[in-house]
Parts: sequence; C-alpha cells; structure tokens
Amino acid sequence: MARRHTERHRTDRIGWLRAAVLGANDGIVSTASLLVGVAAASASHDNILVTGVAGLVAGAMSMAAGEYVSVHSQADTEAADLARESAELKADPAAEMRELTAIYVSRGLDASLAEQVAAQLMAHDPLGAHARDELGISTAFSAQPVQAALASAASFAVGAVLPLGVAAVVPGPGLAVWVSGLSLVFLAGLGLVAARAGGAPLVAGAWRVTFWGALAMGITAGVGALFGAVV
Repeated sequence: MARRHTERHRTDRIGWLRAAVLGANDGIVSTASLLVGVAAASASHDNILVTGVAGLVAGAMSMAAGEYVSVHSQADTEAADLARESAELKADPAAEMRELTAIYVSRGLDASLAEQVAAQLMAHDPLGAHARDELGISTAFSAQPVQAALASAASFAVGAVLPLGVAAVVPGPGLAVWVSGLSLVFLAGLGLVAARAGGAPLVAGAWRVTFWGALAMGITAGVGALFGAVV
C-alpha cells in the first residue's frame, strides 16, 4: 500500500471559524456602535456602560440562539436528504449505481472506469458515496448546531468586551473617539487573524472587516447625535 503523505488543509475549520469570526465581528461592531451612538446622544457615563453590558449579554444570547436555529435547520435538511437517499438505495440500488456512475463520467472518467469506481464505493459505503458526490455533504462541511452556537456566543462576548473595556476606562468627553478608534484596530486584528486561520489574503481580510465596522459605527453615531439633538 502506498504511503499517504500528510497535507494541511483548512476546510475542517469552516464550521467553527465562520461562527467565531461572525460572533467576534458582531460583538465588536454592535457593542462599539451602541456605545458610540449612546455617547453621541449625550448619555451619562454610567448609562453608557449599563447599555454596553446589556448589549453584550443580549447579543451573546441572540447570536447563540440564532446560530443554533439556523444551523439546526441546515442539519435537518441534510438529515432529510440522507434519509431519502437511503430509501432510494434500498428501493433501487441499480438506478443509484447508474446515477453515481454518471456523476463520475461528468467529472472526467471514462464510462468503464467510472462504473468500477462507483461499484467499489457503493460496496464500501453506498450512502456515504452518494452523500458526498451527489448531495455534497461531507464531514468537514456538515452542520454542527451546538458547535456553531457556542462558538458564536463565546466569540461575541469576547469581541464585545473589547470596546466595553475601553469605555470603562476612558472619561466621558473622549469616549466616542477612543471607542471607535480602538474598535477599528480590534476589527483589523480580527480580520488578520481570520484571514490567517482561513488561508486568505491578510490585507484584504483586515480591510473588509474594518471598512464595514467603520460604516456601522459612523451611521450609529449619526443617529445617536440626531436623537440627542431632538430630545
């Protein structure tokens, strides 16, 4: 048997990496925007901090619930497709064999080789072969609701603590400037870490996260200033 060489791939990180980056980004952006918006409305320092803490707790719980529900819906769809495929394999294995053969032919194998590959894979794990090659379901990409919920909630809380910590130590007059400025630094760092973990270009990853964070904070600050002026 030929020795298999070791390769390092990042696709097995997709599930938790997506949830973690989304959670941390949302934690920084939403909490910083909330703090800056409330500060722009001329709220007291204590009220700003209470608002930030409430936003952290509510945001973390919302992220956990949202991720669990949405990813569980994906998992339910995958389970339904696998159940249907299993029933079809039992009802008409010959038709499923032809279907798998046609898939391999479309990918470049000649008909005889495609039939041999399909036969061997179906003899080994028929449902696994159809799940992977017909439905596109694999272990690396399969839905993990609990993992996604925990990763999102934890990363949101970590992200939210950063601007909240800045607001706790900065006096009232300069709070909005310090929170927004350092939050952009935090977002750039998050973009770099996420790009590094996912193998993406570092500068593009950092710029993308920072740009949208700055836009969110700018709009929220404008709304807060407008509301404060009206009230």
